[in-house]
Amino acid sequence: MNNMEAVYMKTDKPAWWRFGHVWLLIAGPALVIVAGLVTAWIAISHPDPVLSEDAYRQGMEINKTLRQEADRSLMPAQQARNHAATPADAPVRRAP
Repeated sequence: MNNMEAVYMKTDKPAWWRFGHVWLLIAGPALVIVAGLVTAWIAISHPDPVLSEDAYRQGMEINKTLRQEADRSLMPAQQARNHAATPADAPVRRAP
């Protein structure tokens, strides 16, 4: 090695891993890889339950019962509203 090659070989710059910006650039993709592995582990260890063949029909029946219960719970309020809207001195009409 001659004198000129020794000058070009010698550098005063630190190695690439000593710069913080390099690690900031590496951290993004590394974090995505780790998150992907964690997501795959969760998906494999906790599978979704399989629905029955008549799941849609069962859901519709549940909605019907909930709607009926909601209608029944409003009955006293509707009766009170109708009673309050009727004037006290209104004549009672009877069928002929």
